[in-house]
Amino acid sequence: MDDTRFAQLEAQVTAITKPAPPLLTYFFLIALSGTVVFPFLMLFLYFRYYTLHYRFDEDGVSMGYGVLFRREMHLTYARMQDIHLSQNLFERWLGIGSVTVQTAGGGEGGNLEIVGVREFEAIRDYLSARMRGVREGRGGARTAAGAAAA
Repeated sequence: MDDTRFAQLEAQVTAITKPAPPLLTYFFLIALSGTVVFPFLMLFLYFRYYTLHYRFDEDGVSMGYGVLFRREMHLTYARMQDIHLSQNLFERWLGIGSVTVQTAGGGEGGNLEIVGVREFEAIRDYLSARMRGVREGRGGARTAAGAAAA
C-alpha cells in the first residue's frame, strides 16, 4: 500500500467516531424479536447506541459505551492478531457491518468489536496496514521515504 492510499484510509477511518444511524434500526429489529421483553431490550440497546463511540489514533483503537455500567477498551496496533468482518442478512440490507479485532491470548475479553459502521472494509484495510507497519518496525504503514518527507 502506498503512502497516498494509506493517507486516504487514515483520513476516512479516523473520522469515524460513532456508529452509522442504521444501527439503531438494526437494534430495533433485534429488540422486536424478543416480543415480551421488547421495551426493556429496546431501552438497553437505545442507550448503547447513543453512548457507543470509537477513536482511532496513533497508538491504537478505543471503543466505549454504557450509562450505568461503562465499558472502555483500548487496543494497540502491536497487540492485534486477526481482523474479521461480518454482516448478517439485516446488516447487509441496512448497509452496515462489524469489524472484530482479536488479540493473542485475550480470550473473549480480548476482542474489540466495531459494530454498525458503513466503512467496515476501509477499517479492515487501515488496521491491517497499521498492524503490518508495527510489526515491520515502521510505526505505521508509512515507508521510510514517506516518513522522511513528513
